[in-house]
Amino acid sequence: MATKSSQPGKTITFLTSDLRRRHGSLLGPVPGSDADFMRPENHIMPDKQILIEEDDLQYEEEILRNPYSVKCWMRYIEFKQTASAHALNLIYERALKELPGSYKLWYAYLKQRRKQVKRRCLTDPAFEEVNNCHERALVFMHKMPRIWLDYCQFLMDQCKITRSRRTFDRALRALPITQHHRIWPLYLRFVRAHPLPETAVRVYRRYLKLSPENAEEYIEYLRSVDRLDEAASRLAAIVNQEDFISKEGKSNYQLWQELCTLLSQNPGSIRSLDSGAIIRGGLTRFTDQRGKLWCALAEYHTRSGHFEKARDVYEEAIQTVTTVRDFTQVFDSYAQFEESVIAAKMETVSEMGKEEEDDIDLELRLARFEQLMERRPILLNGVLLRQNPHNIHEWHKRVQLYKDKPREIISTYTEAVQTVDPAKATGKPHSLWVAFAKFYEDNGQIDDARDILQRATQVRYTHVDDLASVWCQFGEMELRHENYDEALTILRKATAVPARKAEYFDASEPVQNRLYKSLKVWSMLADLEESLGTFKSTKAVYDRIIDLRIATPQIIINYAMFLEEHNYFEESFKAYERGIALFRWPNVYDIWSTYLSKFIARYGGKKLERARDLFEQALDGCPKKFAKNIFLLYAKLEEEHGMARHAMALYERATLAVEPREQYEMFNIYIKRAAEIYGVTHTRSIYERAIELLPDEQSREMCQRFADMEAKLGEIDRARAVYSFCSQMCDPRLTAGFWQNWRDFEVRHGNEDTIREMLRVKRSVQAKYNTQGTFLVSQRLRAEAAGAGQESKEPVDEMQALEQKAAVVAAEAERDKPQMKEKILFVRSDASKTELAEMTRQVNPDEINIGEEDESEEELEPDEVQLEQKSVPASVFSGLADD
Repeated sequence: MATKSSQPGKTITFLTSDLRRRHGSLLGPVPGSDADFMRPENHIMPDKQILIEEDDLQYEEEILRNPYSVKCWMRYIEFKQTASAHALNLIYERALKELPGSYKLWYAYLKQRRKQVKRRCLTDPAFEEVNNCHERALVFMHKMPRIWLDYCQFLMDQCKITRSRRTFDRALRALPITQHHRIWPLYLRFVRAHPLPETAVRVYRRYLKLSPENAEEYIEYLRSVDRLDEAASRLAAIVNQEDFISKEGKSNYQLWQELCTLLSQNPGSIRSLDSGAIIRGGLTRFTDQRGKLWCALAEYHTRSGHFEKARDVYEEAIQTVTTVRDFTQVFDSYAQFEESVIAAKMETVSEMGKEEEDDIDLELRLARFEQLMERRPILLNGVLLRQNPHNIHEWHKRVQLYKDKPREIISTYTEAVQTVDPAKATGKPHSLWVAFAKFYEDNGQIDDARDILQRATQVRYTHVDDLASVWCQFGEMELRHENYDEALTILRKATAVPARKAEYFDASEPVQNRLYKSLKVWSMLADLEESLGTFKSTKAVYDRIIDLRIATPQIIINYAMFLEEHNYFEESFKAYERGIALFRWPNVYDIWSTYLSKFIARYGGKKLERARDLFEQALDGCPKKFAKNIFLLYAKLEEEHGMARHAMALYERATLAVEPREQYEMFNIYIKRAAEIYGVTHTRSIYERAIELLPDEQSREMCQRFADMEAKLGEIDRARAVYSFCSQMCDPRLTAGFWQNWRDFEVRHGNEDTIREMLRVKRSVQAKYNTQGTFLVSQRLRAEAAGAGQESKEPVDEMQALEQKAAVVAAEAERDKPQMKEKILFVRSDASKTELAEMTRQVNPDEINIGEEDESEEELEPDEVQLEQKSVPASVFSGLADD
């Protein structure tokens, strides 16, 4: 290379000559700007074939040094981006001549060439030049899918359909199969974009050989171009393919539903498949969707014009579906079908004119539709019975639906008793037989009713009670028709001991062998024997019931009452004894109560020792729940026919033998009876016993009653002692009534010292209960609210609650202050009641002002009280010697 001179033209000429020696002459037009380049005015001078600017020299020198470096060429191309299209294309061509296998250069060059013709008319020759450029690129880049995709897309944009299709085919042949998935989406989009269904179908068939999982896309396209026959065939194929997984997330049932819809709605377009057989196959395959499939099959026949076949399908459907949902779907579709047929017929008649045959046909269709509507309850009942043919309730409902239709009722009952299995029945299976016989009885066919009931007694029921009910209904039917001997015979036959005995609850034995232990049949037989039989036969029935050990306390009582009515008193007592031996507490309570009452009413005090033995037997092991009435009855016997001390001893025992909630009532009875028999003073020990045993609430009540009694007896000290004892269980905040009663008592009977003592006791008790003051205050508030019948308002926050509690405590303390409004009078101990009453009505000049309760004891000292000196009568000292 010569040194760069001061004359730029020479340097350029040298470089261009060197380039020609290096790269050879560029013969022919340059692709991309060939037409412009080959024009005479654009020809370069022989010594200047390639025009190179001064700024390009460094890049030219670099590619001269490294002609096979892609980076050098790319830097040069990037620098020349702002140059003309001709210059840029020329550099790309020079680079590709040196590096024809460079994907990067070809991709950038083709992209640049497409960009240059982007806004030109499709008929411009430049498009063909770019196509030729792509073809030259594919000579080297035929394994590059991106080049094929860009070329195909470029041809699609030029609307060259045939050439595009052939280019797609060339791409699929040139590329390995592992890269076909990149070509097919664009290919399929190309064939879908043009109304060429035959071409598209052939392309799709080729595509499905590679990707059969995309069959749904093909089916959708076939439906869009109205090729329904092949669409149905393809859809049937994937439905039958068990391992097919839908890319749209559809289940096998959804695909099947689409197939049925396609078949039913297009019967004229689909010939390659048997639509009826396919839909019926779905009925056995998808049992939970039978309603829709039946409707689809009927629609298929309807659209085919086979209306009678469609009606037969609907009838078959409503007679076979097993769910209410499916029945509703089929019935609504059936009704809509009939309505549409009637509407079409009426429209035809109105257009063509009325004829006699048309009127008859229209009336027939209307009658058929009305009958369908009337049959709906029966058909729905049939659905429920198909769900569970052993549903007794639904069979009875079916009979009611056939009201005034004897033949249908008889056939329904016959079908019911033949269908229902007692082991699987829902409800009482014997009720079907009884209702069947009752139907014949109501229609005057007694012999047929007897035959039905006789057959009913041979059925293998699962429960003995079902068979017993049949026999009882059999007997009641005979009684309704006044066949009394026949009724007795039937029940005696039912209770006869079978050849092979079995236990009542032995499920392995048939119920016929266990019927003889059914209390239901024996009870009815006993009632009939009492009404229709003899005393001996009735007694034998009751004895047999007891011997079989199936009696109940009521049976025992009925037996004893029956014997008593016939004046067999001792026999009735023996019946009670047998019943007592059979049962334990608490079941035996009714027997004991009746037995003891009847025994006392019969003998009174004549057999007192025997009665006492009976009572003691009854009380032996008697639960506390039932002891009260027996003790009261026992004590009444002792009071009326025995000894009072025995009665008191019984009351004493009763207070411990009854339940805790009944003790208070028992003590009240005890106190009342003791006061009536022995006098009031004898109740002191009872009160003490009650106060010791009862809970605090009831003990307080007893204490106050005890104190009132002592006060009435004049025993003031004893009463005060009772109040003092009771005060230990009386919180002043909760039992203000007790303290008020004690205060009133002291005002009436006490003096200054006793009131001081009462107040001291009150303060000590209050101090004892103050250990849980907050809890007790809240308890007091709840008690007052409950007593007043008003709901207390809850505080807004905790501070307000504390303020309320403080206010309550302050109010309670204020109330506790002894503000004496009445004067306390000191009286002589030997004064009579009249004198006391007179002195309370007079003003006492010697009264002592004891002051407020909250005054300290120092304030109440004698030296601080101003008293008048007055001589005391000698009678006050009650004979005591003067000091």
